[in-house]
Amino acid sequence: MMRKVVVQPDGVRVVEAEIPAPGPGEAQLRMVVAGVCGSDTHALRGRHPNVHPPYAPGHEVVGVVTAVGADVTTVRAGQRATVEPDLPCWECKQCWAGRQNLCERLGFFGCGSAQGGMADTFTIDVRRLHLVPDDLDDPTAALIEPLSTPVHAIRLAGGVRGRTVAILGVGTIGLLTLKVARAYGARRIVVTARSAQRRKRALAFGADAAVDATAPDAADQVRAALAESADVVFDCVAEQSTTTQALAIANKGGTVIVVGVPAGEVTVPLALLQDSQLRIQGSATYLPEDYADAMRLLRDGVVTAADFVTAIRPLHEAAAAFADAESGDHIKVLLKPR
Repeated sequence: MMRKVVVQPDGVRVVEAEIPAPGPGEAQLRMVVAGVCGSDTHALRGRHPNVHPPYAPGHEVVGVVTAVGADVTTVRAGQRATVEPDLPCWECKQCWAGRQNLCERLGFFGCGSAQGGMADTFTIDVRRLHLVPDDLDDPTAALIEPLSTPVHAIRLAGGVRGRTVAILGVGTIGLLTLKVARAYGARRIVVTARSAQRRKRALAFGADAAVDATAPDAADQVRAALAESADVVFDCVAEQSTTTQALAIANKGGTVIVVGVPAGEVTVPLALLQDSQLRIQGSATYLPEDYADAMRLLRDGVVTAADFVTAIRPLHEAAAAFADAESGDHIKVLLKPR
């Protein structure tokens, strides 16, 4: 038997479960570290549109291969790997086009699939594994998955070199977006956040200015701090208030990248989009090339565990780890087996 975390409607539990065996094309891994994502805490509180309790969490996970199934040759026991949690069908139009993140029958490991990485042991299709370089320690390797999200978003924006950037919301993903945008040559970066603590943290992480997202004139303040409209706005919150602000900041001719997962419906002023040639682009997870770039950024020290990992708890304290992640006092909270 083994332990695994289950998010239930009434809270986070650690339960006993059977140890899964790898099937053909799969690997079995021993978890060494797993991150608590904002999507996990949102799902716990019923605020995620696609993930609902009960479910087995843990899509930000690093493990060591302990066994492989039949015909597996790409990984072997003893190797350390991180998971790309999209679970594509490999057969639909999007998969054939190399857009597995947009698979028409997409599953997601740790977000409603049969297993998650917050467990002593898990199994997964070996095509979803990326070997971790030896020079990345476990806490740093745990950042590969979340860091791949802004890498993908910036790729979809067409890059940010020499451009003005606004980032709405500076939780973990917003801060990672800030670090990547700066590394990729953004000319000026202004962020918004409701929390004064988060605004202060963003300035320490390299933002040129930080604006109170609750101010009635927040969009005007961002434009003034940029000295122009934003070429690209990354909305890491994705609610009505930030959608409205993002379009005002990008007006005219800018691009809004929706990075956050919306908890509900929003409306957009279509006449403004048409007349000002505004572009709204969704950003859905990542692709293998984003993982490769994320690992390179981590190896180059652009993003460090020292800056981002603010708490590590043992697996049996999973409920406390979720509480830490919800508190606003932490950036990235990790779980380890012991």
